[in-house]
Amino acid sequence: MNEPITYLITNNAVVFGLLTLMLGGVFYTYNSKNIYCRRFCKVVPAVLMCYFLPSLLNTFHVVPYNFPCADVLSGLVDGGQAVLAQCQAAANPEDTKIASSGRQLYYVATRFLLPACLVLLTLSIDFKKIKALGPKALILFLTGTLGIVIGGPVALLIVSWINPEVVAGDVWRGMTTVAGSWIGGGANQAAMKEVYDVSGEIFSSMIAVDVIIANIWMAVLLFMAGRAKDIDEKSGADVSAIEDLKQRVEHFHKKHARIPDLNDLMTMVAIAFGATALGHLTADFLAPYIETNFPELGRYSLTSKFFWLVVTTTTIGILLSFTRAKKLEGAGASKLGSVFIYLLIACIGLHMDVTSIVERPWLFVVGGIWMCIHAGLMLIVAKMIKAPVFYMAVGSQANVGGAASAPVVASAFHPSLAPVGVLLAVLGYALGTYAAWLCGQILMVAAGA
Repeated sequence: MNEPITYLITNNAVVFGLLTLMLGGVFYTYNSKNIYCRRFCKVVPAVLMCYFLPSLLNTFHVVPYNFPCADVLSGLVDGGQAVLAQCQAAANPEDTKIASSGRQLYYVATRFLLPACLVLLTLSIDFKKIKALGPKALILFLTGTLGIVIGGPVALLIVSWINPEVVAGDVWRGMTTVAGSWIGGGANQAAMKEVYDVSGEIFSSMIAVDVIIANIWMAVLLFMAGRAKDIDEKSGADVSAIEDLKQRVEHFHKKHARIPDLNDLMTMVAIAFGATALGHLTADFLAPYIETNFPELGRYSLTSKFFWLVVTTTTIGILLSFTRAKKLEGAGASKLGSVFIYLLIACIGLHMDVTSIVERPWLFVVGGIWMCIHAGLMLIVAKMIKAPVFYMAVGSQANVGGAASAPVVASAFHPSLAPVGVLLAVLGYALGTYAAWLCGQILMVAAGA
């Protein structure tokens, strides 16, 4: 029998406090005048540290991310009395999973803070300038989709030559769920699970591959964001449109900037979370209605509540950009939105447990090769069309991470660029099921099934 796993902290309030202390410590360090801090900050971007440090809480079992009730009841996990009581009350404890501290905070971050920040970041959007960014962003987004569609089958073939047992049987079916997640999102992933009849055992293994590999790649993109200027200079990329958008936003700030008073702050909070409430209300009505009356639309993610939440709040933010609410940017709307984004980054970090790589290492090799093909194709195309690293990073993350993290990567370059990540991520939802299904067909052929 395995040794019981005892987690140090299972209280949500304590975990949240630790995350905020980490974020505060990172920003304090990156604004320090200490020579050693400055040297470190030149090498490692602040956003990357905000993502990496929380992952240590999960890796070293300080905070549980999630675990089966069966493990709690059998003594493998000390989840605390509250979790134990929930498990004992569960109708089927063997199949019921308890959302622990890390997962609960992630839910709050993605369902409350994410939509709120989407509103605050999009209410000052300038569509004319985003249009002026040109077609390169869309080209690289579609390139990223293509890289995932062909990368999976190629990775499967490569590993089958090296170690055939790893990809034997129905592993290809599980890979279709990763394709759904990396092109669209959770709804597309679930759709592929049903379409290709993926078993629970394979699905759980592929979730680990999905989360670990995707988060490692996100860390790479955040690292590149901190060196975007140097990379663009070496590649000869034309960043004039991006710089023009940044300057326009900065000019708007100078013209309308003011010290926010209590009225400004309360207005921003009211708009952000009021829109979030409306987004949830819309999602709670539309998703079940469509699922009941038009279930075939599930393949387009239209039965996903999260899809409608993101679409509704983004739409509200866009509509507000045509009203006087746009002037709230002068009082720091995007700064407040950025606070929410960094809290989201910290919660995303709680996903990652680097030690899980050793449990089924060859599956992670498959995922790593797959992601390398995606990344390599993105870099090649970006080099060919001389696109800024911003287009490559956001185009990739809009595929791999979706609406939950594409704005994070985009805002790592500049808060004004977050709407580009949102718009591309929503496009990923639309393409996710189609492209993942196509990838599944190719995987089936590659696996000889």
